[in-house]
Formats: sequence, structure tokens, C-alpha cells
Amino acid sequence: MIKAWLDLPIFDLFAVLITLYATTGAVIVIASFSPATVVPMRRVEGVVAPFFGTVGVLFAFLTGFLANDITDRNRQAARAVQSEAAELRNIYAVSHASVSDMASLRSVVAKYVAALVDDEWPAMAQDQKAASPGPAYDALLREVSDPQIAQVAGGAVQTALLNAAVGAGSARSERLALASDRTIDAKWILVLILGVVTQISIGLVHLKKVGAQITALTVFSVAVVIALGLIGLQERPFSGDIRVEPGPLAELTKIAAE
Repeated sequence: MIKAWLDLPIFDLFAVLITLYATTGAVIVIASFSPATVVPMRRVEGVVAPFFGTVGVLFAFLTGFLANDITDRNRQAARAVQSEAAELRNIYAVSHASVSDMASLRSVVAKYVAALVDDEWPAMAQDQKAASPGPAYDALLREVSDPQIAQVAGGAVQTALLNAAVGAGSARSERLALASDRTIDAKWILVLILGVVTQISIGLVHLKKVGAQITALTVFSVAVVIALGLIGLQERPFSGDIRVEPGPLAELTKIAAE
């Protein structure tokens, strides 16, 4: 359920939040001032705001922890893409600086980068696996492991190429792991439920005037929808409206064309 909601387009994602908290807010107002429930509700009248403020503090803390987890994941995703692009760029740089002609190596790297950008990236955004990057990476490893490179260009050059290729593979593995990583549904459910509980606490504090209760619930609900909506948009680092782009890798295709 939570996964299906987080995978919705931006407007639908916010629409679900608005519907949830508008519905619960309306139920609280009706239960507080409806003739059928006003008598039992008046029995709890007089609860002071600081007592129920602890619920809001707990909600704020858990929302902050959730946002921090998701933000950290997006930061790691961006770092993985940058590291992957940097290692592949190192292969280009070393191949150009070498005394031997490594046009075949650059061609293999170009095909690998094209497989990443054109095939793997769209598949990764859809929680799918692309078939082409694996063989392309194997071809890259075979190319940089060719003994002739050490004989012609020197052992130091081949070591640099091998380290860069292995580093690119490690960064890719980290990127794929982050793409498939999702926040535990229980965290989202807990935060959403605590938002409703905080609404209830606000309603219990404002049982005397319907206008004050509606105003307080509206302000809180708007804040919750905006905060949780923006956090939800960043749940998946490589898809959605707020995502990590393949720009650093796409730049390598321009270098290959030079």
C-alpha cells in the first residue's frame, strides 16, 4: 500500500495526503460539535495544550528521522553516480595519456556507458534489470586485463586502468543497491498515524470554539501534507520528480565522440 502510494505521480501523491488529513480533520470537527457527540466530548474539555504537545513533538521527531534517512540515501546515490563517472573518466584520461593507441579500449568504454545511460537507467527507474550493462562491463574488464597493455604501455598504466574499472563496477553496484532500497513501510505508516493522532490532540485542546479548532487543524494539516509530500517525492532516488540524473555519465558520451 505504501509502495503504491509513493510510486504515484506528484499530484496524485499529494491528493492522497490531502484526502487523508482532510477526512480525519472533518471527522474530528464533526465529532467535537455534533449534537449526537457533543455531550461525551465535553467530558474531556479542559485538557491543556502542553500535555498533548508531546504527541506533536514525537511526530516531529519521527518525521525528521524519516526525512534524514531518505535524504541520506539520495546523497549516497548522487555520490555513487559521481564516483562511477569519475572512474570511467579516469580510464579515458589514462588511455589518452598512454604512449600506445587505446582506441579499442575507449570504444569498449563508450559502449558500456551507452548501456548504462540508455538501457540500465530507464530500467532502474522502473525497478527492473537491464541485460546489456553486465556483458558490456565484462568486455571492459577483459580489455583492461589484456597483458599486451602492460607490455606496450607499462605495468603502471594497466594497474591504473584496472583500478579505475574495478572502482566503476563498485560504484555501479552501490548505485543499484540504493535504487532498490526502500524505506520500511512501518516507518511511513507510523508517521502517517502519528499525524492523525496529533490532529486528534489538537481537536481535544480546542473543544470550546469550532472556528479555533478548524483553524488549528487546517494549519497543521497543510503543514503535514507539504512536509510528507516533499519527503515522499524523494523516496526513490532515481525516479520520480525529484531524482538523481545520469548527467555525469551522459557527459562521458560526449567525451567519447570527441
